[in-house]
Parts: sequence; C-alpha cells; structure tokens
Amino acid sequence: MISQDESKSRPMMELRERLQPEVAELIRQQRLSRLCEGTCFRKSAARRRQDKFWYCRLSPNHKVLHYGDVEEFSQGQIPHDSLQEKLTVADIKALITGKDCPHMKEKGALRQNKDMLDLAFSILYESDEYLNFIAPDKHEYCIWTDGLNALLGKEMTSELTKSDMDTLVTMEIKLRLLDLENIQIPEAPPPIPKEPSNYDFVYDYTHCNLNC
Repeated sequence: MISQDESKSRPMMELRERLQPEVAELIRQQRLSRLCEGTCFRKSAARRRQDKFWYCRLSPNHKVLHYGDVEEFSQGQIPHDSLQEKLTVADIKALITGKDCPHMKEKGALRQNKDMLDLAFSILYESDEYLNFIAPDKHEYCIWTDGLNALLGKEMTSELTKSDMDTLVTMEIKLRLLDLENIQIPEAPPPIPKEPSNYDFVYDYTHCNLNC
C-alpha cells in the first residue's frame, strides 16, 4: 500500500509522469473503440419531426462517421449500411461544445432544458455546416468529445479522462511496486560514493600470460 507521503515523493512523481503517455494512449484507443460501437442520440427540439432519435458510429478504420435516423432508442449496435448519411473525418474542421453549439443558440433551446448545455456538442464541417449532438448522459458526452478530439489530434480534456488517467496510473504504479511492499521509498536517490584512493583491487590483465 502506497502512503500519501510516498505518493508525493519525487521518485513516485517521476514514475507517474513517465506512465502518463502510455496510459493516455490506452484511453485514446478505448474512446475510439467506443465511437466505433456507436451511440443513439435524442434529437434537439429544432430537428425533432416524426423521428426522435438518430444513431452515429465511427467506421472501423476511423475515417468516416456514419449516421442516420432511427425509429426508436437503440442500445444495440446498428450496422453501418443501415445508416443513410456519412461524414468523412478529414472534413471535420472543429468540435464545439456547450453554449457555443448552434442548436443551443436556437430560440427556446435553453429555456427548454438548461441541463442540455452540459450534454451538447457539435461538429463543424465544410464552410458552415454542423452535425449537432445531445448526449444521453454525461458519460457518453465525455466518451464522444474525447473520441472526436482524439480523431482531430487534440488533447482529451474531459472529466472522465482525468479520472481514468488517475485510476489507471495509480493501478500501474501499484503493480510495479508489488516487490517493494513495506520498503520505504526515499525522497531522493542515494548519494554517489567517493572514488577510492586507489584501484589496487582491480585485476591487472597486463600480468596475464597467453595461457591464462
């Protein structure tokens, strides 16, 4: 068990820092895998007509977003060929979140449900075209905004990523320190000893004949 003081020691902080890129890549792959599975989204009030739901998922090669209307909320995966529309990832210009989303600026959108602000995000593509989302919950919001940022080569900054990073790094540290249980971790590496006054203890190969 790592004590609070040990977790803040310099060696532990350095180990944590070295592990973060490896764990960040693991989280990135998990987010993209989830986008490939897809999610069913509820339409915003302005888009809502006869169909109330739509589904979006990333292609296995991470190059295309497939999406389309569905008749009812689906918790299972919907095949790509069942989704009528698609958007090439290379055409995505930016990811927009919260009150800056176009569907959050529409009349009555905020009055209808202010909680939507925390679940809303939009993809800007081409000149002035948007694909607007309202996540079913905060967890899916984090999954999708992280995954889209990963596709755009940007940092994943969601609360879920911060929590996952801390949990996974801590677990990895504990696994690596199993052999050091009950051994106190020093604040700094031990000092380098002084050089000896002579090196007579070193074997002199010049006295070795050819038969040795």
